[in-house]
Amino acid sequence: MPARILDGRAVAREIRAEVTSRCERLRRERGVVPGLTVVLVGDHPASQVYVRNKETAAREAGLRSQTLRLPATVGEAEILERLEQLNRDARVHGILVQLPLPAGIDAQRVLQCIDPEKDVDGFHPLNAGRLALGLPGFVPCTPAGILELLRRNGIELAGRRAVVIGRSNIVGKPVAVLLLREHCTVTICHSRTKDLPAVASEAEILVVAAGQPGMVTGDYIRPGAVVVDVGIHTVRDEATCRRLFGDDPQRLASVRERGGTLVGDVHPLQARERAGWLTPVPGGVGPLTIAMLLRNAVLAAERAAGMGSW
Repeated sequence: MPARILDGRAVAREIRAEVTSRCERLRRERGVVPGLTVVLVGDHPASQVYVRNKETAAREAGLRSQTLRLPATVGEAEILERLEQLNRDARVHGILVQLPLPAGIDAQRVLQCIDPEKDVDGFHPLNAGRLALGLPGFVPCTPAGILELLRRNGIELAGRRAVVIGRSNIVGKPVAVLLLREHCTVTICHSRTKDLPAVASEAEILVVAAGQPGMVTGDYIRPGAVVVDVGIHTVRDEATCRRLFGDDPQRLASVRERGGTLVGDVHPLQARERAGWLTPVPGGVGPLTIAMLLRNAVLAAERAAGMGSW
């Protein structure tokens, strides 16, 4: 029986509707419009797209959204100065620095300059420490979105075996901590894990953030497992498209007519036949990342207005 789909777009719509309602309440009761500022340094093409999508989503939900665009030649000192200005601006409730930053800029130093109360990406060491200790704080958006996706689809977590492939600070480590908080038994795998397919195939819940297109094939997947695919890549050649999607006419047409089609870190055909639940790419985890960013931003505004708590 083919895997059931974990529809990230549907869950993201629910969350964004909740954010809109909370924005309206803030305006009505406190006269506050939640403000989100994205700092974009340079002209990285993917970053331009991500930032544009974030701006649109924020405005649709009722937030005041602005982007501070700085040239790739900007010095680190000026970035830090601009962030300090945003920290002091009471109209700005959430600050996000779009990664990656240009070479020569210390990303960790930049992220640590953000006021933890405005750190809606959840990357500041104070918020990372709160997460690790089980204390309230801002949680990174993609891991938080994964947990919302599982909860809102009625996926039982307590007592289940979870495997996370990938150990990044952005996804792998925080999603492992969140699963631990839900009483899963968690294993984190990475490039040096021995016999990775054997370890992964023990998982009842498998979260894949490996950064390699189609890497996780059927032998990694326990029959009936919940598979969450965090990766996103563009396949541009027809041979690879056929290997991953078979003769799917829509995917082949996308490669031929648009120059590519999207795939995650999980082999879609093989996963569909083995998994019990599966996130699609696109339409799985991606929409939730922006939805959770908006939720963090409105929470920051509520806290600043004395209306919200963790």
